[in-house]
Amino acid sequence: MASVITCSAAELLPHLGSSANATATAEFICGRFNAVSEYLTQTTYAVDNTYLLFSAYLVFAMQLGFAMLCAGSVRAKNTMNIMLTNVLDAAAGGLSYYLFGFAFAFGGPSNGFIGKHFFGLKEFPSQAFDYSYFLYQWAFAIAAAGITSGSIAERTQFVAYLIYSSFLTGFVYPIVSHWFWSGDGWASASKTDGNLLFGSGAIDFAGSGVVHMVGGIAGLWGAFIEGPRIGRFDRTGRTVALRGHNASLVVLGTFLLWFGWYGFNPGSFLTILKSYDNSTRGTYYGQWSAIGRTAVTTTLAGCTAALTTLFGKRLLVGHWNVVDVCNGLLGGFAAITSGCAVVEPWAAIVCGFVAAWVLIGFNKLAVKLKYDDPLEAAQLHGGCGSWGIIFTGLFAKKEYVNQVYPGFPDRPYGLFMGGGGKLLGAQIIQIIVIIGWVSVTMGPLFYLLHKFNLLRISREDETAGMDLTRHGGFAYIYHDEDEGSSMPGFKMTRIEPTNTPTPDHHNRSVVV
Repeated sequence: MASVITCSAAELLPHLGSSANATATAEFICGRFNAVSEYLTQTTYAVDNTYLLFSAYLVFAMQLGFAMLCAGSVRAKNTMNIMLTNVLDAAAGGLSYYLFGFAFAFGGPSNGFIGKHFFGLKEFPSQAFDYSYFLYQWAFAIAAAGITSGSIAERTQFVAYLIYSSFLTGFVYPIVSHWFWSGDGWASASKTDGNLLFGSGAIDFAGSGVVHMVGGIAGLWGAFIEGPRIGRFDRTGRTVALRGHNASLVVLGTFLLWFGWYGFNPGSFLTILKSYDNSTRGTYYGQWSAIGRTAVTTTLAGCTAALTTLFGKRLLVGHWNVVDVCNGLLGGFAAITSGCAVVEPWAAIVCGFVAAWVLIGFNKLAVKLKYDDPLEAAQLHGGCGSWGIIFTGLFAKKEYVNQVYPGFPDRPYGLFMGGGGKLLGAQIIQIIVIIGWVSVTMGPLFYLLHKFNLLRISREDETAGMDLTRHGGFAYIYHDEDEGSSMPGFKMTRIEPTNTPTPDHHNRSVVV
């Protein structure tokens, strides 16, 4: 936080001599100096809060990206449903995070497990937090909920969305963010008492684990308990592709998410007006430079993952697929999110390359296990997020780690960068505890919803599509390629080639 530089007339007086007006002069100079100092301090607060608000707006814009990506990835008969769930994630998540979530995450002073202050934003703003910080963290919370909604798309009851979204954003996600981001969290790299896990704490700068793994693992349990969509696997166990209806929406959503990621990763610095003490660089170098570097590493990881997926899928399946490339791009972003601020740009290329193969591998495993995730959310966010956490433990650079997490110059850093294995050990602990925590909270929740028949829609409703049966109509007129898509008041037909030969009027044969 910014600090005020003060001037004391008593300190200045010896430098003005013993003239009759020395005291008045000293008081006048210090008064002007203190006024300027206070103004500069207020300006620093204003600039940093404006930067954080702008970053929050970018992260919130990712909700539109999620909505477009989800809409394009499902069949047309479920478009209105998936769009409504994305709106619900933001709305329900806003209230639950306001009432409970922020307090559980950052309500210090507290213990290492859970926060206990600022319920309903009581005593806001404070020396520690302003409203901009709440808005930024809320945008992260609803991003985690949006990830989960993609995994259980096309077959989930609306009430289940309300329940899981509120529980995830109000309790499950905030606890994880407290552990790894709060100054009191037991595994946080920013822990203020100096008692760091393995001497380093787990470095998850922008949330490969806190956001992406939480959303991905929650979605994994939801999709697993619900089971695959009708028709996803035939009676012999063979895979049937239930393709999304609009690749254009997928591409639009991907670019919106790409744009929003520049608030997600660089914005996680929270402030921008901060200089770094570095004798090898001039005054032009500061946190603003680290923010730019973070945007570059984010970009390179995503681009590398997209190209790797493009050529990798071409070798595996024999064609170029834009939807696969978009998912690969997002997998690269999810992976670099953990170490984006503490690695070199060249390392980000390594991160993106491996992330693409992690996603491809998990997708193949999902098919073998007959696991159905329309958005590949568990594989993308859970799998690539896990790789990103490990990647940070391997490639974090000492100089950048000390800049981003100051105060402990001997803090361990990346194994491959000469920093030993302690940071990697902390990263592995993070993966284990996130999987465990989300599993013991969201798994039973989805199971109870299933047992009380609140989770999955009926077979008839799923076949007809939720837009008609649950939301009063279709998003737009369309032809559905699914079998058995005949619905009251709206006839869907398949256009098939006919086997009737075209008569040749110029070469008729005469039968005698």
